[in-house]
Amino acid sequence: MPTLSTLFHHPPSPVEELHTQLLKGRGVRLLVKRDDLLRTGPGLSLCGNKWRKLQYNLQAARDAGQDTLLTFGGAYSNHIAAVAAAGQAFSFNTIGIIRGERPEGLNPTLRFAEACGMQLQYFSRSEFREKEKREFQERLQQQFGDFYLLPEGGANTLAIEGCLDIVAEVEQQLDNFPTHWCCSVGTGGTLAGIITGVQERAQVLGFPALKGDFVEGMVRELVSGFRVSGLRLEGSEGGGKHNESWAIIPDFHFGGYAKWTPELVGFMNNFYREHHIPLDPVYTGKLFYGLFQLIEQGYFPGESIILAVHTGGLQGIEGFNERFGGLLVSGGH
Repeated sequence: MPTLSTLFHHPPSPVEELHTQLLKGRGVRLLVKRDDLLRTGPGLSLCGNKWRKLQYNLQAARDAGQDTLLTFGGAYSNHIAAVAAAGQAFSFNTIGIIRGERPEGLNPTLRFAEACGMQLQYFSRSEFREKEKREFQERLQQQFGDFYLLPEGGANTLAIEGCLDIVAEVEQQLDNFPTHWCCSVGTGGTLAGIITGVQERAQVLGFPALKGDFVEGMVRELVSGFRVSGLRLEGSEGGGKHNESWAIIPDFHFGGYAKWTPELVGFMNNFYREHHIPLDPVYTGKLFYGLFQLIEQGYFPGESIILAVHTGGLQGIEGFNERFGGLLVSGGH
């Protein structure tokens, strides 16, 4: 059985360069930080940005003597699956508060969570929206007893601290610091970590899976909160500075969270056949689709070095294929 030290002492995830005629013609390089290969525990769930975001939280829970983790998510949540996997791997009890009514037949994500020993509790969407309020959390404590609380998506200051390691690793792996850093955005913790670690040395671009103008404000709040917290800041002094060299690219959400089109699926399948890198339909598929669209449009100047962070999320492919008839050829491997 792995120990928590596994999450802190590991080889860096590899960086791979993609080669296409489009990239050659535009005179840019596209590198992929393969955090999807950073995996431990059962299945494909505790990998990528979930590894990064949970490592310091799990250590904090253990240091506080907590043996139970409680968190929130939707029925197909990567975060729910990751917390369940972490619980089984590192001997924590886990409780998942799930948005919506219990479905008649559990999808692969919820089946996996239950198989890992996670206790699932279902709340109506209106109740679920109250999850950050003190009264709601006090009710949960009365129901379940003491627990270590993880926010939906795992985005808190300790999660951002874990994502700083992405930048530190890349600095050790590459001779030239990338001019552009790109990642998908859900709850914003991974992007906030990259923004903080890059420290205005490059442009950072976030590609949201969510539809709405709130994403930029959410990320800005996380970056500011981390700066105030005084936690570890790579390559900075005096607690760091608020990075303004970043932007949200809002044009590739395909209608919102978990929405997709045949065009997106076709791109993902072609990408897998050409580069042998699986993408998920909620996050990384939209990231790479958007990136290639921007490259084709000439968004990146010649000689740009673009680094895309593959955040994982591959556990979601099984549920997508089960729901929509095996459309994705990668299967998550």
